[in-house]
Amino acid sequence: MWLALLAAAASAAVLAYAWSERNGYARLDDAAARQLELHAAVLENELGKHAYLPGVLRIDGDIAALLHAPKDAALRDAVSRKLTRFNVQAGALATFVIDAQGVVAATSDWYRPDSLLGRDLSSLPYFASARRGEQGRFFVPSAAGGAPEYYFAQPLVRDEQVLGSVVVRISLAALERTWVDSAVRADSEKPLVVDERGVVILSSQPAWKFKALAPMSAEERARLAALGVYAGHPIEPLGMVVEQPLEHGAQLVRMRVLPSTKPVLYVLHERPVPRFGWRLMSLSDASEVWRTARLAAWGAGAITGFVGLFLLYQVQRRRVVAQKLAARAALQRAHDELEVKVQQRTAELQASNAELQHEIVERRHAEAVLREAQEELVQAGKLALLGQMSASISHEIGQPLTAMRALSENARLLLERGESGEVADNLAGITDLVERMGRITKQLKSFARKTPAAAGPVQVASAVRNAQQLLGARIAQEGVELRLQVGEDLHALCDGYRLEQVLVNLMSNAIDAMHACERRQITVRAWRAEGRVMMRLSDSGPGIPPAQRARLFEPFFTTKPPDAGLGLGLAISANIVHEFGGALRAVEGDDGAAFEFDLPAAEMSHV
Repeated sequence: MWLALLAAAASAAVLAYAWSERNGYARLDDAAARQLELHAAVLENELGKHAYLPGVLRIDGDIAALLHAPKDAALRDAVSRKLTRFNVQAGALATFVIDAQGVVAATSDWYRPDSLLGRDLSSLPYFASARRGEQGRFFVPSAAGGAPEYYFAQPLVRDEQVLGSVVVRISLAALERTWVDSAVRADSEKPLVVDERGVVILSSQPAWKFKALAPMSAEERARLAALGVYAGHPIEPLGMVVEQPLEHGAQLVRMRVLPSTKPVLYVLHERPVPRFGWRLMSLSDASEVWRTARLAAWGAGAITGFVGLFLLYQVQRRRVVAQKLAARAALQRAHDELEVKVQQRTAELQASNAELQHEIVERRHAEAVLREAQEELVQAGKLALLGQMSASISHEIGQPLTAMRALSENARLLLERGESGEVADNLAGITDLVERMGRITKQLKSFARKTPAAAGPVQVASAVRNAQQLLGARIAQEGVELRLQVGEDLHALCDGYRLEQVLVNLMSNAIDAMHACERRQITVRAWRAEGRVMMRLSDSGPGIPPAQRARLFEPFFTTKPPDAGLGLGLAISANIVHEFGGALRAVEGDDGAAFEFDLPAAEMSHV
């Protein structure tokens, strides 16, 4: 009996230790996962908010002109001053332009004694990437104090030729300083970043920086030193020894915080940062886990021993009475618990049913509000387009009015002279002008009319012609060549007015995009494929940068100046196409931008 009691206490202690240790590691896993996600978000945000800066400068005309004429001192000074203002607003360390040979042609720090102006940077990796027409990214530690820096390079390409590149240099010192401060406040968590070579480049512990997770050969260290990748810092092993693997990919490792301190056991967690090819790691002190596990083991063993002694005493003294009382109490308790559970479940079911009914009512109301809002948004898009075309419409109506006034004056003079034949010709001309104005106003009235969406057979060629008439003045004014490749027998199941709105939106955007281009051509193609009507509208404009394609269909996102649009045209068009079972998407164009969308084809029996 006593041996059984000792065995039970020992087993309870062992189980409690294992359970507490496993829970401790699980808590460390959860905490480390949250911290790693937070650190990764901060790191990607810190780098991501600067990644677009070279692309902004790449479209600057002065920079392209400087790369065509690098010896123009006045242009170089103007570009350098512009880069200085840009660099201050962006909060970067430096912004500079490199020509095709790798020489700095203009820089934001032109006024400093150690300015980069005129330096040859052709040996640096980010220049090699930009020279190939690719976006270059490169981590460079400062040789002075190890303050980390990061470079973004964007090639400047004109006519498929790389003229040079725009480079923005930022500092990661503030981010690393935050990690160092947090490690001082909470010694149990130490973050670090490891690059693709397995070298620590960012860390809350300065002594760990530029140390390799695994030993490197002497040849590899010499090669890295020759390239200057780590600013002359010798790459030594970090001294991390893996003791055992843990759950969820964690590892128990042994290493020193400083070379002069004793080795400490840490729980290592890591998370990849694939965007930059790095790994984000976190080292958590495991001593608290084992201390808690030991306390749990002692407590479980002691409690088990005391409980065992008490039970033995009770069994020997009141065995029969205890069994009866326990059985009666258990039966009553089970009855009470069952009654309470029945009441609780009944109340929960009633509450759930009421919530479900309320949710159904709210969902139906929300759907009705959403449909109404979509209708209003489509109508707002129509009115916005009419507002943008107001100048062209005024011109289209103003010309006939001026002609009518001249013809009426001539008719009056001819009547006074008695030349009735000429008067009839003038009146016929006035009639033609009135009919022309009537066609314009009828087309505008049909386009602006607020009608519910109703799918039916629509002749695609007719919708294209109506859109062409609405934009006729702008097309003529801008000198745009409109090429139509649309068959007369092609019909789609949709709403004709809304299809016209989509075409007007896309054509209007294309005209705006080609405003500064010498060649202005819009091509509209339509064909049938596998029961769908496919439409493609392309232009000869500058095209759409890849970085902006993902946001093209977001409401209020626009690449135009603030006073040239609200950014709703593409969002409304995409919603209209989706409403009729299709999808609007941006695709690669031969010259400029291109958009495609598909709609269900109308069978000839429906037409």
